[in-house]
Amino acid sequence: MRGLSELRNSEQELYQFQARVAIAGIAVLVAFALLAARFLYLQVLQHDVYRAKAEDNRISVVPVTPNRGLITDRNGVVVARNYLGYTLEIFPKRVRNIERTIDEVSEFVDISNRDRVRFRKLLQETRNAESLPIKNRLSDEEVAKFAANRFRFEGVEIKGRLFRQYPFGDVGSHVLGYLGRINTQDQQKLEDDGVGANYRGTDYIGKAGIEAQYEPELHGTTGFEQVEIDAAGRGIRTLSATPSQPGNNITLTLDMRLQQVAEVAFGDRRGALVAIDPANGGVLALVSKPGFDPNLFVDGIDPQYWAELNGSIDKPLNNRAISGLYPPGSTIKPYLALAALETGKRKPSSTIFDPGYYDFGGRRFRDDKKGGHGTVDLYKSITESCDTYYYILSNDLGIEAIAKFLAPFGFGSRSGIDLAGEFTGVLPSPEWKVKRFKDPRQQKWFPGETISIGIGQGYHSYTPLQLAQAMAMLADVGHMYRPRLVEHIDNPRTGDSRDFPAEVIHTVNLKRENVDFIKRSMAGVTKEGTAARAFSKAEYTVGGKTGTAQVIAMKQGEKYEEAKVAERHRDHSLFIAFAPVESPRIALAVIVENGGFGARAAAPLARTVLDYFMLGKVPPGMETPTPEDDSASDEEVESGE
Repeated sequence: MRGLSELRNSEQELYQFQARVAIAGIAVLVAFALLAARFLYLQVLQHDVYRAKAEDNRISVVPVTPNRGLITDRNGVVVARNYLGYTLEIFPKRVRNIERTIDEVSEFVDISNRDRVRFRKLLQETRNAESLPIKNRLSDEEVAKFAANRFRFEGVEIKGRLFRQYPFGDVGSHVLGYLGRINTQDQQKLEDDGVGANYRGTDYIGKAGIEAQYEPELHGTTGFEQVEIDAAGRGIRTLSATPSQPGNNITLTLDMRLQQVAEVAFGDRRGALVAIDPANGGVLALVSKPGFDPNLFVDGIDPQYWAELNGSIDKPLNNRAISGLYPPGSTIKPYLALAALETGKRKPSSTIFDPGYYDFGGRRFRDDKKGGHGTVDLYKSITESCDTYYYILSNDLGIEAIAKFLAPFGFGSRSGIDLAGEFTGVLPSPEWKVKRFKDPRQQKWFPGETISIGIGQGYHSYTPLQLAQAMAMLADVGHMYRPRLVEHIDNPRTGDSRDFPAEVIHTVNLKRENVDFIKRSMAGVTKEGTAARAFSKAEYTVGGKTGTAQVIAMKQGEKYEEAKVAERHRDHSLFIAFAPVESPRIALAVIVENGGFGARAAAPLARTVLDYFMLGKVPPGMETPTPEDDSASDEEVESGE
C-alpha cells in the first residue's frame, strides 16, 4: 500500500510541475508577444514620431536676434546705435543653487551687489526665460578668465548680445525714449498682435519715445539657426541657418545740435521748448527738462535709480513738451489782437487810455505797470504787453468769439504728433465749463472770467507743443501742419526709403495785411518792447512775445512779491517767437517753470537757441555741441551689417 501511495504522489507532483511549466511558458510567450507588439508599435508605427523627437534632442533651434535700426537726426548724426558686447548668462532651469553658483562665478567675474539685485528682480519678473544676464558688458579679461573655467559651471555661459547706445546721453531723452526688458504684459501684447514669434530671443523692446512709437520698424525680423547639441546642451555645430533681417533706420526732423544747445541753455531749470519748421511741421527741437539718461535702461535700470526717477518732485520722466499744461500768459495777446482785426473790433489805430487798471463788475483788474501805459494803440499793446488793453478787448470780443477764433490755431486740442502721451489742454468756453463741472452753480460762465482770459490766465491750459504749433501757423499765415518727428524711414536691405511728407491739417483764411501787422508788432517786441534787451544787437530779424503766467492766484488787492513766494509757486516765464520775420524758418515756444518774467528767463534762452539756429553761434562757455565720448570698447554694429 505504501508503495502505491508514493507512486500516486509522484504522479500528482509531476502533473503539478508540468502545469506550472505550462503556465510559465504561456506567460513568457505572452510577455514576448507584448514586447514584440510594443516593438512593432514603436519601431514601425511610431517611427516618424520618435525619430523627430530624437532629432529634437539632438538639434536645438536657436533664434538669431536682428540688429535694431539706427536713429539719426536730420543732418545724419547718429542719436541711437547698437554695439556688440558680452554678457554672463545664467540658465535658471539648469542650475541647482543659483546663489551659490553666483558666489563661485564671482571669483572670476566681478559681480557687484547691483548686478545681484537686478538679477533677482529679473528672476521674479521674467517667467520661463531660457537665460538671464547676471553681468553685462564683460571686459576681455573677464571673458578669458571665465572661458578657462567654463567646465566648472553647468548652466552658466557667455553670450554675445547687441546693446543700444545713445551717444548724446540725456539730450533728447524724451524724444528718443528708451528700451526696457520685455515683461509679461509686453509678451502678451506681442502674442495678441501676432508677432510673438518674431521676438524670440529678444530681451528688450521700446518703452517710450520714438523707440516705442516705431518699434515695428526698428525691430527687424528674427532669424533662426539649427544647432547640433551635446548631452549638456552645448552647441557642437550649426546645421542650417535663416539669417535675421535688420530693422529699418529712422531719420528724424530733429536737429540734435540745436536740441543740445537748448538743453544746455536750460541748465538746471525746469521747463520745455518746442521748435518747429513753420513751412512743413517738422519738429526741430523738443526739450523737456529735467530729463534722464536712456543709457541707464540698456542694462536693466538699477532699482534705486528707478525709484529716484519715479519719486523725484521734478518728474524727469514726464515729457513736459507734450503733456505739461500751462497758462499761456501774455503770449495769447497776438492771437487776440489778430481776432480783433479779423472781426473788425479793432483797427491798428484804435487806442485806449490805460491808467494802470480796468474796473469791471465791481472788481479792479490791474495792469502789470504801475500808473499804466498811457495812450495805447494795437501795436503798443503788443510791444509793451499792456494788460488793460486786453481786459477791454476780451470783454468786447466775448468768450464765444475768443474760443471760436483760437480753436483753429490748435489751442486745447491734440496736435497728432507721432509721440504717445500728448495732452489735450483746455480752451475755455461756456460749453467747456458745462462739461467740466457737475454743480450747476459752477457751470455758469461769468463775464469777469472773460477778462482774465484776455491776458492768458483763468482756465487757459496748453502744452508747449500747442503754443509752438500756433506760432508756426501764424508765421505761415494760416497753414497748420501736423507736427512730426520722423522725416523718412530707410530699409538697409533694399535701400528703399519711405518719406513722411508734410501734412496740412487745415488752413484758416486770414487777411495778409492783418497777419503782417501782427508780425511787425511782434518784431517790435524784440526791438523796442519787452524782449528788446534779450535780443539786443541780434544779427537777424525775429518776432516774439513775452509772457508771464501765474502759478497761484493772488487775492484781490494783494501784491505779488516774488521774493516772498516759495520757488515752486513763482510765476512761469514764457516766450514765443519766429525767425526770420521776412521768411520764417523756425517757430518756437519756451516755458521756464517758476522763472518769473518772460523777458528775464524764457526770452534770453530763446535768443541762445535762435543764435545757434540762424548763425551757428555757440554761447561763450559752452563747447561746440557734440555727442558724449563713447567709452565702450565693444564692437559697434551698424544696422544692416
